[in-house]
Amino acid sequence: MKTLAFVCWMSLLLCFSATSQSQAQSESEGQNQAQTQSASEPEGTNLPQMLEELEQRIGLAQRLSRQIDIAPKRDRDALVFRRDERTFEILADLEALVAEMTRLPQDDPARVSALNYISSEWDGIWQALLARVEALDQRIEKDAEQLSSLSGGDRIAAEARVNSLEDIRLRYFDALVTMFKQGQELGLPVAEIQASIQDQLVLNAEILAGNTEYTASALAQVQEQLAQDTANAELAASAKALSLRQGSYLARLETMSGLLEQLGYDNTPYDSVLAQHGDSLSLEVLESGVAMDLVRDGWNAVRESLLANAPDALFKLVIFLLILLLFRMLARLTKRAVRAACDRPQVDLSTLLKNVLVSISGGTVMAIGILMALSQVGISLGPMLAGLGVAGFVVGFALQDTLGNFASGSMILIYRPYDVDDYVEVAGATGFVKKMSLVSTTITTIDNQTLVVPNSKIWGDVIKNVTAQKVRRVDLEFGIGYGDDVAHAERVLQDILDNNDMVLKKPESMIALSALADSSVNFVVRPWVKTEDYWDVYFDITREVKMRFDSEGISIPFPQRDVHLYNEQA
Repeated sequence: MKTLAFVCWMSLLLCFSATSQSQAQSESEGQNQAQTQSASEPEGTNLPQMLEELEQRIGLAQRLSRQIDIAPKRDRDALVFRRDERTFEILADLEALVAEMTRLPQDDPARVSALNYISSEWDGIWQALLARVEALDQRIEKDAEQLSSLSGGDRIAAEARVNSLEDIRLRYFDALVTMFKQGQELGLPVAEIQASIQDQLVLNAEILAGNTEYTASALAQVQEQLAQDTANAELAASAKALSLRQGSYLARLETMSGLLEQLGYDNTPYDSVLAQHGDSLSLEVLESGVAMDLVRDGWNAVRESLLANAPDALFKLVIFLLILLLFRMLARLTKRAVRAACDRPQVDLSTLLKNVLVSISGGTVMAIGILMALSQVGISLGPMLAGLGVAGFVVGFALQDTLGNFASGSMILIYRPYDVDDYVEVAGATGFVKKMSLVSTTITTIDNQTLVVPNSKIWGDVIKNVTAQKVRRVDLEFGIGYGDDVAHAERVLQDILDNNDMVLKKPESMIALSALADSSVNFVVRPWVKTEDYWDVYFDITREVKMRFDSEGISIPFPQRDVHLYNEQA
């Protein structure tokens, strides 16, 4: 049946070639007259050559078609394949011929003659192509049935043959659609051919869409099993085979959808399948209405999943929240207990260390609670902890300076060189310690500026804690004139110290003549005071010395110089 249909189709083309060639000969007789025509007028000078090439291809195809029936059985498949290739070459030449015809005026004799012939044989041409498609369907079905009985290399080869036949069938569909478009250009009746082609394309598109979705579902299950058993070679091979098969289905479905679009058929359902299972989305697909289908399908899937899993998910969510709430309360209680233990009189800890211990204890309890809550909702803690360990190694390598600050902060907490509210001089910064973490120390200067100093800079340098001791010595220096009474000045200074309530009796204060300077006789005054009274005593004594020296007639000299003037003429 398929051989007869193909012979009829070849004969049809041969007859068309003969008619066209006779027209070409009549045109060649008037070649001299055509040379005088204007270059702007349309000409059919390409038609003779195109018809000659088409005739040659038809002759080769006819000879090949006759040899198929008498050839050995082992060679028939190869000859049928070559005949299909010859047919596609003839169809390509015919397409070019129709394109050349449309360039001619509608009243051109060559175009009118060719159009009349094509019109008379129009039905036979596309029915011959449909017959070849039907023959390919039968052959594909027959070979596909034999796949179940094959294995190994034989099965792979058979699958390759089936795929090759499916590709050939797809090319015939493309030829039919091209013929439909040519018929529209020539004004031929295309309604019947459109219906026949469309039915075939829709059927095959539905099959491809179903195979795509079925293969995608099977691939998802195999990949899920492979994730649990990564060393299983059979699962890996199955996943690869299914992935290749799905790619083949998607490629053919994309071609089939494009052919349906050329026929004016709504191909949105197939574009939706391509968008869901393909590798990428295109703007054309989104503009064709597929986006709404994707949103609708996605929402339906989510809704079905929620309806099926909502009770269990809601129960797990409640358990998750309850565990977090419970451990949050435990974290607060733990922090209070640690704070109370650190505040006991017999525990000698710095304020900084107390704060760090309280913070770490609460954070540790909360971290345990989060891990337990995650385990209750089905999250495996083993892989997560392993991932955190790897991530911690990477982060630690990247944050070496930060870890150095962390280590320095730990040493400061252990050895306690300073505490909160101490007045310190560290790493070029001077002020009161207001806050400390394991990474940095916050210092407030006298003029209320905030300085954040990394702990590594503090621990690696000299730490001066001004307020670490309870008692401090105030170092003052005063000068009197060389003409003033030294003993009188000593008595006045001693009286000032004795009358200041903030000056401590023990250790004893010291008043001594320290230097005979250029302009003054200098005394050092060194009273002892409580650390918190240091600046008050410093300012009070300085003020009192000035006032008492003035009332007692003791001068406070300042640098003086004698300038001698000489007259040069004298």
